[in-house]
Amino acid sequence: MTENNTPSLPEVYRSVKIPQVQSFWRKMWAYVGPGYLVSVGYMDPGNWATDIAGGSRFGYSLLSVILLSNIMAVLLQALCVRLAVATKKDLAQACRAYFNKYVNYFLWFLCEIAIIACDLAELLGSAIALQLLFKIPLVYGVLITSLDVIVLLWLQNKGFRYIEALIISLVAVVGICFGLEIYFSQPQFGAVLKGFIPSVQILQNPEMLYIAIGILGATVMPHNLYLHSSIVQTRDWKNPKEALKFATLDSTIALSFALFINSAILIVSAATFHFSGHQQVAEIQTAHHLLSPLLGVGFASLLFGLALLASGQSSTLTATLAGQIVMEGFLNLKIKAWLRRLITRLLAILPALFVILSFGEKSTSSLLILSQVILSLQLPFAVIPLVLFTSNKKFMGEFVNPLWLKILSWTIALIIIALNLWLLGLVFKPK
Repeated sequence: MTENNTPSLPEVYRSVKIPQVQSFWRKMWAYVGPGYLVSVGYMDPGNWATDIAGGSRFGYSLLSVILLSNIMAVLLQALCVRLAVATKKDLAQACRAYFNKYVNYFLWFLCEIAIIACDLAELLGSAIALQLLFKIPLVYGVLITSLDVIVLLWLQNKGFRYIEALIISLVAVVGICFGLEIYFSQPQFGAVLKGFIPSVQILQNPEMLYIAIGILGATVMPHNLYLHSSIVQTRDWKNPKEALKFATLDSTIALSFALFINSAILIVSAATFHFSGHQQVAEIQTAHHLLSPLLGVGFASLLFGLALLASGQSSTLTATLAGQIVMEGFLNLKIKAWLRRLITRLLAILPALFVILSFGEKSTSSLLILSQVILSLQLPFAVIPLVLFTSNKKFMGEFVNPLWLKILSWTIALIIIALNLWLLGLVFKPK
């Protein structure tokens, strides 16, 4: 195991002071932020594509998948906090310290693919929102959304709390919009609650399983594990146990909002489309156009577009940040922040432009769902190192996972691997 003493995101490392007082709420406020940056990855446009498709085709049945995915997410993000507090490293740095260079290059390559897939979904989601709201062609929309690199650099120079404030504001916009959409769609809440109970039917129906694993990939995102283990270290804590408690509480509360929003998208899709005979609605554009006529509310589609734009812009900001963390952590590259972010952004922009120009704008929804399945397939390669490190006494010291957490963590990792193998079997099954 090699040592690396370079802090994660050095420009903002330990930049947020923690008040040395007894007040629970003052300390909690100081730790609030990183969890919300992570949570936007759990409600990004990739989630919209899978949630809309799942709700329109199968009603409320896949709500159980969203719930189980969110429970997994809460535990995995708590492990990220534990890793950061115990080792002062993010997940990418821990991999570089623990594995040989060939394993690291392999993991870095897979992680870059995951970030490109994630960023692709977020760029397309933002571009689709700009098209729906302002009639801007998708190609120009993709280019406009790339300007987040400039916004991120400007905000980070002012202080990391400004980035967090922007993200929390965008999350609030999404939450308010979908709270209103649920009110307009008037779902049957008895059927909604039943949808949160797991069903064997999901495993028996290949199409349902495909979307279910897409939801898993859209909910538990590989890049979020790298992101969270880094941005937790923006806090200048003095007491590691206190940091573990408050940072875990921050991410758990933030992911509860993500659960509400993900569930709301599927509930609105099911209530509006599935039970009105529009069971083939899978495209974000189609959902936008049908919402107002079917609900009889003139501005329902406008709220949908506004929420999509807020979701896309918030998640593309955090994906760009994750790209920087991964490149620095795995490769230890020492290049300027703007150039790192430009490279990360170009890796997503170029595939997005290629697909739109080559296959047309109607290809975007299929691409969104495919990107989430790709993310799901990449997930074990981030989850297994995370569980491995946090279960290692030599690596973690007193913060090593207790036995019950080791069992639960490895169980989740094995479930993710089993679901992905199942999906591969379905994809490559002889016709």
